[in-house]
Amino acid sequence: MSNSEEAKSSSTERAMPLFDHIGELRRRLIVVLAVLVIGLVIGLVFAKPAYEYLMEQEPVKNFPLHVFSLWDGIGIYMKFAFVIALILVIPVAFYQVWAFVKPALKENEQRAALGFVPLALILFLGGLSFSYFVVLPMAFNFTTEVARTLKLEETYGITQYFAFMFNILIPVSLLFELPIVIMFLTKLRILTPTRLRKMRRLAYFILIIVGTMITPPDIISDLLVAIPLIVLYEISVFLSGIVYRKQQAADEAWEKQFGTELT
Repeated sequence: MSNSEEAKSSSTERAMPLFDHIGELRRRLIVVLAVLVIGLVIGLVFAKPAYEYLMEQEPVKNFPLHVFSLWDGIGIYMKFAFVIALILVIPVAFYQVWAFVKPALKENEQRAALGFVPLALILFLGGLSFSYFVVLPMAFNFTTEVARTLKLEETYGITQYFAFMFNILIPVSLLFELPIVIMFLTKLRILTPTRLRKMRRLAYFILIIVGTMITPPDIISDLLVAIPLIVLYEISVFLSGIVYRKQQAADEAWEKQFGTELT
């Protein structure tokens, strides 16, 4: 075999695992998309009960909403279906990520990382609750108070209201996944507690910007959202430290056991 043929054969052998990884990633993405479609179907079934429940709650319990387009009703159904589908997709997506990186993890790390899946759902639901019961009322009261101060007649469309609501709920709920993401990246040895501490100022700045973008432009609302996000970051750093220390201890134990045997 010539040098060129050997180089070509070696190149093919190196490329095949890459193609295998891409194929596996595609299969896992297809699973997530399939669950999203199934979730949308389930969401369409539960959209009306969820809508009726929310319409009986404050702040819109006695607040008339209107439609300005024939498509408004369909749009509301799809928004509710998408949020319900997200609740189903989040744990499945985390499981697929875990399964994709599973071969690169040790057996004990595989078991520990698998525990992130239910925790991801819990944090997402916690983010939904916080954004709905804390952030949304603040934003709603602020905007309506400004309209009344300007002596404007309040005529709100149902599409505008729920777009306003979901634009708050979805970003905050996804931000509540921050501890899981950081723990997982630490488990993959991409992040370390030291690196996270060095990034603290930048992270605070970004979280404060995000907090001000999804809340009314007053300092109280901004702080009530930004502070929990910063606390979440610090919790993430703390959890990252736990994961990192366990990794270091496992590495030292491995070196003591197998390093001695090799020497």
